Amino acid sequence: MAKAPSSPSVVRIGLLGCGNVGAAFVHLVERQADIIEARTGVRLQVVRVAVRNVSRDRDANVPEGVLTRDAHAVVSDPTVDLVVEVIGGIEPARELIAAAIDNGKPVVTANKELLANVGHELWAQSDAAGVDLLFEAAVAGGIPLIRALRESLRGEPITRVMGIVNGTTNFILTKMTDEGADYSAALSEAQRLGFAERDPTADVEGFDAGAKAAIIASIAFGARVVAGDVYHEGISGITAADISIARRLGYVVKLLAIAEQSSQSQPVAVRVHPAMVPVSHPLASVRDSYNAVFVEGDAVGSLMFYGRGAGGSPTASAVLGDVIDAAVNLRKGTCGTIGSFERVPVLAIDETSSQYLIGLDVEDKPGVLHAITGVFASHGVSIRAAEQEGIGEDARLVFITHRALESDVQACVSEFRKSPVVKRASGLIRVIGE
Repeated sequence: MAKAPSSPSVVRIGLLGCGNVGAAFVHLVERQADIIEARTGVRLQVVRVAVRNVSRDRDANVPEGVLTRDAHAVVSDPTVDLVVEVIGGIEPARELIAAAIDNGKPVVTANKELLANVGHELWAQSDAAGVDLLFEAAVAGGIPLIRALRESLRGEPITRVMGIVNGTTNFILTKMTDEGADYSAALSEAQRLGFAERDPTADVEGFDAGAKAAIIASIAFGARVVAGDVYHEGISGITAADISIARRLGYVVKLLAIAEQSSQSQPVAVRVHPAMVPVSHPLASVRDSYNAVFVEGDAVGSLMFYGRGAGGSPTASAVLGDVIDAAVNLRKGTCGTIGSFERVPVLAIDETSSQYLIGLDVEDKPGVLHAITGVFASHGVSIRAAEQEGIGEDARLVFITHRALESDVQACVSEFRKSPVVKRASGLIRVIGE
C-alpha cells in the first residue's frame, strides 16, 4: 500500500536521471511549485537526484547535496515519497522501479523501452501494491494520449489507433516531400539540427515507434502486447521517387504506428511501416518533428491528438502532469489502476490487409502488362489504378491495389522479382485511409 508522505502537504521526489528531460523537469517543478500547491494543496520538492556523474555541469538548478551516484539509495530513502525515472533502458530501470513500488512509492516513468518489454509485469506489481505507476511521457512526449486512453476513453470500444509517433522520421519525410531531398541528405540535415541521433537506427528503422505501438495497443485494447509482437519497417528504403509518385497520386508518405482490433477478444494487429496517407487525411498535414495520433472508436468516432512528441520540455511537462496526479493520490491514500490485460492473438503482418502501391521497372514491349496483371490475378489481388512512367529503358509501371491480404501481395512481389519482363520490383508501400 502507498506510504503516506512525510508531511501532509509536501511530496518529496526522488529523480533518477538528470539529462534533457530530468533537467527540464527540475526547472518545471521549481517554476510551477506555487501554482501546483495553490491548485492541489500539495507542495512538490525534488530532494534526491541520481546521476552517473556528480561533477558534471548541469542546466538544472539542483540544490547542493541533492545529487548522488547511488540510484538504489534514492528509491529506498524513507524521506523520498515518489520516484521519477528518466534514465531509460531496461536495466537497472526495471530493478529500481520494482524496488520503489515494493517500498510503497508511486513511480512516474518516461521509459518506453522498459514498458514495451516488461510493462505488464510492473503494472501488475503496482496494482498489487496499491501505488501508481504512470507513464504519459513514454509514448508521445507532451501529447496527453495515454491519459485519454486510460481515463476519458476507458469505456469506449476503440477499433484503431494510428499515428505519427516518431519526430525524427517525420522530419526526414517532410524534408523529402517539401524539398525533393533524397533520404541520406534529409537524414544528414536532421542530424545536424539535433532531430536525429548520430546512430539513428532506432528511429529510422521503426524500433522506437514499435515500442510506442506496443504500449498504445496494450492500453487501448487491454491486451498483452510487447515490443517483440510489433512488425516494424523503417523509412531507409523510401526514395525521392516514391515520395514523388505519392504526391502525384494525391498522397503523402508517413511512418505510421497502427494498432487495430475489430472487437474485444479478437486478434490485435500492431505494426509500424511507411504508408501513403491521402492529402485530405488529418495526418497528412503533420509536418517536421511533430507527432499526431488518430483514435477511432465505435461511439466517439474519430479523435486526433497533436503536438510535440519529444524534446526535454514537452516530455517533462507530461512527467509533471503524472507526478501531480500521483502526489494527489498519495496524499489521499489512493491510486489509479491500469486494469488487467487479456492474452489475445497478435496477427502476423502476413495476416493483415491493406491497399498497396507497387512499382515495377519493366521491359517496354508488347505483352508485359498482360503478364503483370496475370500475376496479380493468380494471387487474387485486384488492381484499383495503374499507370506507366517513362518509355524504353526507363519504363516503370505503378499499381495501386484494392484491399488485399499482405501474404497475397508479397507473393505477387516475389513472383515479379523472378519474372523475365521485370527488371526491378520496388516501391511497395501500404496505402492507408482509403
